[in-house]
Amino acid sequence: MPKNKSHKGLLKRIRISKTGKVRHRSANHKHLRSGKGGKRLRSLRKDPYMTTADVKRLEKMLFRRLRGRDQARTALRRSPAPGEKKAAAATAAAAPAAKSAPTKSASTKTVSAKSPAKK
Repeated sequence: MPKNKSHKGLLKRIRISKTGKVRHRSANHKHLRSGKGGKRLRSLRKDPYMTTADVKRLEKMLFRRLRGRDQARTALRRSPAPGEKKAAAATAAAAPAAKSAPTKSASTKTVSAKSPAKK
């Protein structure tokens, strides 16, 4: 079966970064700028990355996974190895024990401050 061809017209209009974000040129910014306000031109200059909703449309044309500016980077990371899961569980179990220790010492300090021997 033949390979899928990516849309060449789309590839000429966008750039894909190493992380998978899609850069594009914003519309209405190239010419006839004298009729547009300064606020509008400044907003057209900002953030040349596509949003996640638009990127999902382009994935079908390019036959590859892409990333938008709204999408979290952690979703694209690989799943942890079996050794990493054990280490993460150990640190999670140690964290509540560490939090409870200062609470006990803080409560003993407040009790000692209220003792009548210091008055």
